[in-house]
Amino acid sequence: MEQSTGGFALDARTLHDIAAISDPVERARAASSAMTTLQGQSVELSRIRRGAIVEAQASGMRQDEIARHLGVTPGRVSQMKKAGGGPPHQAPAGPLEPRPRVLVQRALPTPPSTRGSKSLYLTEAEQQGLEPKRKMLFVGKEPASEHVATGLRLEPGADVVARRKMFWANDVPVRISTSYFRPDVAEGTRLAGDGFVLPTLQAAIEDLGHVFGHATETLTVRPPTPYEADLLDVPGEWVVQVLRVSFSTEDVPVHALETICAASRHVFPIGQAVGSDQF
Repeated sequence: MEQSTGGFALDARTLHDIAAISDPVERARAASSAMTTLQGQSVELSRIRRGAIVEAQASGMRQDEIARHLGVTPGRVSQMKKAGGGPPHQAPAGPLEPRPRVLVQRALPTPPSTRGSKSLYLTEAEQQGLEPKRKMLFVGKEPASEHVATGLRLEPGADVVARRKMFWANDVPVRISTSYFRPDVAEGTRLAGDGFVLPTLQAAIEDLGHVFGHATETLTVRPPTPYEADLLDVPGEWVVQVLRVSFSTEDVPVHALETICAASRHVFPIGQAVGSDQF
């Protein structure tokens, strides 16, 4: 099935058509648009966009002009120039170290007793004899990516309330985790407040009257974004993206939890959770 993105159909001709656009700014804009819905080819599109930006600057355009046309900041243009600089079709090479600096378990699905604890990650890491740390990176509204928007039944780019956290094990960065909520679920509640929600995020969701119905959990392996590669210190490696969308008994998508794991620092035991599950 084809999907329209910026006037282009996402089929086998897409990359060739985008690369052939004569105007470099329009070429970069088309690549950016396609990347939001064509994650599987993001490495190649990133390379095309990088080349277009470099060409635009070589023709005399200033970085702030390119940023204005693309609707981003000049700093973001600098990041775009760094991304996708390797040879075309080159996948991440894998871990750059002979062995992982740390290895963390991420159970799929998560046992209810662990999910209902003060912190899923802190509990799992401590059970493995690791010294865990966490830090809140961001709380606020941001546009929903396509996969998060689909999970929450919103249009891509619609505002969602995001709560983004960073996690370390033995001082090694291992995971970025973001909780996403529909505005009609989170606005004006503790879910949209700064800092960690106490005693637990689970309790705050239940206090709003939501009763857990079911959840879907999707695992995706992909190259990291520049932001993820920088935070997790994984240049040239893969990340594993786990997206869990939880629904109420009334079939309302209440909570989307996206976890970005440094692939070489995780193992994923697969088991059968028993008892009541949770958001």
